[in-house]
Amino acid sequence: MKRIVMLSAVALLMSSAAMAQTKEVKIGDVTMTITPEKGAKITSLKYQDQEVISQLRWPESFGSTFWTSPQKEWNWPPVFELDKGVYEVVEKDGHLVMTSPVSEKLKYRVRKDFSTDKKDGAIVITYSIINESGEERKVAPWEITRVPNAGVIKFDAPVESIWPAGLMNFEQKDGVACYAADEAQQNRKVNADGKGWLSYENNGLVLTKKFADLKADEPAPGEAEIQVYVNRGKTYIELESQGAYTTLAPGAELSWTVRWYLQPAK
Repeated sequence: MKRIVMLSAVALLMSSAAMAQTKEVKIGDVTMTITPEKGAKITSLKYQDQEVISQLRWPESFGSTFWTSPQKEWNWPPVFELDKGVYEVVEKDGHLVMTSPVSEKLKYRVRKDFSTDKKDGAIVITYSIINESGEERKVAPWEITRVPNAGVIKFDAPVESIWPAGLMNFEQKDGVACYAADEAQQNRKVNADGKGWLSYENNGLVLTKKFADLKADEPAPGEAEIQVYVNRGKTYIELESQGAYTTLAPGAELSWTVRWYLQPAK
């Protein structure tokens, strides 16, 4: 009987997960799926029927999320309301807008505005951080996209400037830093001062993200415009980009836009 009860409980959990509300943003052959009940994460990105982002199911291993920077303000795990909370959804004038609850710990609220630019072929995501505290705060925006441990990552930076040095095998090709995914038994993360773009090529598709190019003194303390995290084993990689470290008065907000392009590799 205990076994039957346990199986029933598992079935109920699976059923609830399957019923989670999702929203889609489409442009051409590209479909982005967002799940408001899971922190408004991007839980799927497809070109036709081909998936690009990680579909692993254990926590912090799938989809694309958004955090506040620097990480030292909240350490680990990610802030629940912003990363896993239920976001309110409003659809209006071609925009899909999702808004988080206020973080009890940080007193921030996050808003994610999804739209398309048909002329440019981009899905446009504008992230906003609202200071709901009663004091002046400093914060930076931070997008984290998890992809399979495969393919090649590129961004515009000298290989010798990537830090810490020696953790990943970057090569300079055609003037940009290139990393072919490999496997190690430890977690690895590097930082770079890029030029406002980051790309990932795998299985004949290229995902390119474009965002504001930061000056050397603009990232949050201990952070960087571009970061690449490789989880141990053959699991997943995080493509990370950050915006400028900004002072927010009580009630004020910052906005930061990332343009996503997904197309066949040339």
